[in-house]
Amino acid sequence: MEVIAFVGPSGTGKSYRSLIVAKENNADGIIDDGLLISQGKVVAGTSAKKEDTRIASVKHALFIPNKYASEMRSALKKSKIKKLMILGTSEGMAVKIAKRLEIGPIKHFIHIEDVATNDEIAMANRMRMEDGKHVIPVPTFEIQKDFSGYFLHPLRRFQPNLDIEEKTAEADKSIVRPTFSYMGDFVISDEVIIQLAIHEALKVDGIYKITNINIRKTVHGAHIDISATVKYGYNIPSVCRKAQYLIRETIENLASVNVRRVHFLVKNIYTQ
Repeated sequence: MEVIAFVGPSGTGKSYRSLIVAKENNADGIIDDGLLISQGKVVAGTSAKKEDTRIASVKHALFIPNKYASEMRSALKKSKIKKLMILGTSEGMAVKIAKRLEIGPIKHFIHIEDVATNDEIAMANRMRMEDGKHVIPVPTFEIQKDFSGYFLHPLRRFQPNLDIEEKTAEADKSIVRPTFSYMGDFVISDEVIIQLAIHEALKVDGIYKITNINIRKTVHGAHIDISATVKYGYNIPSVCRKAQYLIRETIENLASVNVRRVHFLVKNIYTQ
C-alpha cells in the first residue's frame, strides 16, 4: 500500500479539501481523526471528535491506546485500498500515525498551502474559532450513527470551477461540533423531541390527536413510539407514513438527533 500525507495546522481546511486532494493524487483511502474513509464511506474507526477533551482527541487521532491502532491495522489489511492519504497537523504527526499503523514510509507530503490560498485558510480558521465546527469528509448518513445528538449537518458548497465528479465529492461532507468545543456543551431534552413530534404529527390530515409518546435513546439514535387517534374515513397506513416522514425529517433537521425509528400505533378512530 502506497502512503501519502496531507498536512496543515488545525482549522486550516484539510478535511474540507481532503476528498479533492485524494482524487487528484489517486488515493482511494483517507485516514482522518481516527476514521478510515474510502469511497465516501466510513470503513473503520471512530471519530476522535467524540472525545471529551482536546488531549484525548489528539491521542485518539494518533491511535492511542493500542486498541485503536490494532483495529485500524486489521481494517487496513482487509481493505482493498491501494493508496492511502493520512491527514495530520504536521509531517511529524502523519509519520507517527503511519508508524502506529505499521504502514509506510510516507512517499509524498502535500501541504495545505499547496492547495489553498491564504484567504481560504483564514476563512477556514475563522469557521473553526468562531463556530467550533469541524468537517468530516463523508455524507451525513454515514456519521449520524456516530454523532447522534451532536451538532450535525451536510456541507454543500459547490464551486464553479469544479467538474461534476468533483462537485459530488465536494458535497459529500458533514460538519460536526466536537465534544470538547470551547463553544460549550448543549443538551436537547426529551420534552423538546416530544413537542416537535406532536407538532409535526398534527399537521397531517387525518390525525385527530396524539395520546402518548415514548422516546428510547440508544448510542445510534432515538426510537420514537407514538400512539394516536385517527379520524374516520382516512387511509390509516398513508396517514401514518406521512406522519413518520415529517417527524423524522423535522427532528433530524432542527434538533440534529439521529432518528432510528418512528413507530406509529393507531389506538382509536375518531368518528364524530
